[in-house]
Amino acid sequence: MADLNIVALVGRLTRDAELKYSNSGVAITKLSLAVNSRTKKDDTWQDEAHFFDAVVLGRRGEAIAQYLVKGKQIAVQGELRQDRWEQDGQRRSRVEIFVRDIQLLGGGRSGGADSGGYGSGGHASEGGRPDEQRPAGRDVPVADDFDDDIPF
Repeated sequence: MADLNIVALVGRLTRDAELKYSNSGVAITKLSLAVNSRTKKDDTWQDEAHFFDAVVLGRRGEAIAQYLVKGKQIAVQGELRQDRWEQDGQRRSRVEIFVRDIQLLGGGRSGGADSGGYGSGGHASEGGRPDEQRPAGRDVPVADDFDDDIPF
C-alpha cells in the first residue's frame, strides 16, 4: 500500500494571518488554527482545544491573507510537513500543515456568518461583482406557494 499524508481541519484562527515573502518573492502566509473537541469523562463533558500551525504558499495565500483574521472560522485541507533544525546544540522539530485548499466558513471578529467580506465558503456571491447593479424591476420572483409539509 502507498503512503498517505492528508489532513482536513475546521477551526478558528487564533491570530491574524502573517503574510511574508521569501527571498525569491514567493508569498508565505502563516496562520494558527484552534480546533475544539468534546470528550465525556465520567458524567461531565469537557471541552479541549487543539492548536495547529499552517502555511499557505503562493498567490492563494497572498489573496486570502487579508480575510484571515483572529476568530474567523476556516476549513483547511493539505498535508503534514515536519521541519527539523538544530538550535543551541539541541535538535528541534515542528509539524505544520502545508495547505492545498482553504475555505472561509463564517464568523469572525463581528461574529456574523459572513463577516469576512469574502462570502461563505470563500467564493464570490452568485450575483456577480458587488459593484454590479441589477436593472430596476428585474428582481427574481419568489415562490409564495411553498408547501410547509416538510418531513424533517
